[in-house]
Amino acid sequence: MRFATYNVEWFDTLFDDAGELLADGAWSARHDVTRRDQAEALGIVFTALDADAVMIIEAPDSHQRRDGTRALENFASAFDLRARKAVIGYTNTTQQEIALLYDPDVITARHDPRESDAVPKFDGEFEIDLDFDARRDRVRFSKPPLELAVETQGGVSLRMIGAHLKSKAPHGAHTRDQIMRLSIANRRKQLAQAIWLRARVAEHLEAGETLMLLGDLNDGPGLDEYEELFGRSSVEIIRGEDHVEPRLVDPNASLALQRRLGAQPTSARFYIAGEDRYLQALLDYIFVSPDLAAKRPKWRIWHPFDDPGCWRTPELREALVTASDHYPVTLDIDL
Repeated sequence: MRFATYNVEWFDTLFDDAGELLADGAWSARHDVTRRDQAEALGIVFTALDADAVMIIEAPDSHQRRDGTRALENFASAFDLRARKAVIGYTNTTQQEIALLYDPDVITARHDPRESDAVPKFDGEFEIDLDFDARRDRVRFSKPPLELAVETQGGVSLRMIGAHLKSKAPHGAHTRDQIMRLSIANRRKQLAQAIWLRARVAEHLEAGETLMLLGDLNDGPGLDEYEELFGRSSVEIIRGEDHVEPRLVDPNASLALQRRLGAQPTSARFYIAGEDRYLQALLDYIFVSPDLAAKRPKWRIWHPFDDPGCWRTPELREALVTASDHYPVTLDIDL
């Protein structure tokens, strides 16, 4: 089976209020890319992935006037995708939902949020003291993680969590002091979300449940200078730190954590206008519980320039560049 996670930059702008695909010559929300070009590129990428299930980050908006599941299912129909059934959990106000697009002939998936005395539902509040001032802060997710109960056609049950943690970028800050203050505040909020998410992960692992966590964590080791203030990244917290067992497994994350210098895997590419260059980073992950890791799955980042298969296929290579500023990550596993 193949599972994937894919952050599609501003997927929402490709659909009208009825969920119909807008594959026309108007500009998309991606720089210098039309809606037709982005839609066609996404069709090529999703077709090439041919995944049984794709955790879509920045999925189309869903609220009273827009239906994100309808939009995704219309997209799947337009490109004749196997993964043609969509499910969204808690909606949010950012126009960027978290959704699973899956093949209903292979798996079933339903929104199944959990709650315990220690770990509240992801649409609620989590209290934590992050700055050691003896005062507990209340944290909320801007994009509540998607919790799913999944069963394969062969009868294998597993939990899936789709996550999109808060960005650390200091949007709206202009002066050096503003950038510093906002960057630190954003990292504090992101770490709090990671601790909350790890608490849920720990409950699943302690209960012996099979688990897969997919998504954009907006973080990785050494991505900014403020990480040193807190001593750890969100990735380390969610995976499980060195003294914590059991830990989740993602070999790309492990490689990045071991190798602070030198070549590292990357899953996203952003243009830095002020410096006229591109920044690459590892932001997208598929973590699995130890029982799934024991099945020796194969991870792949569909990077247009680093993955030989993508590089040698010009149509796919160009589509990956056009479709989004993130690239898909897949996990192939025998279930």
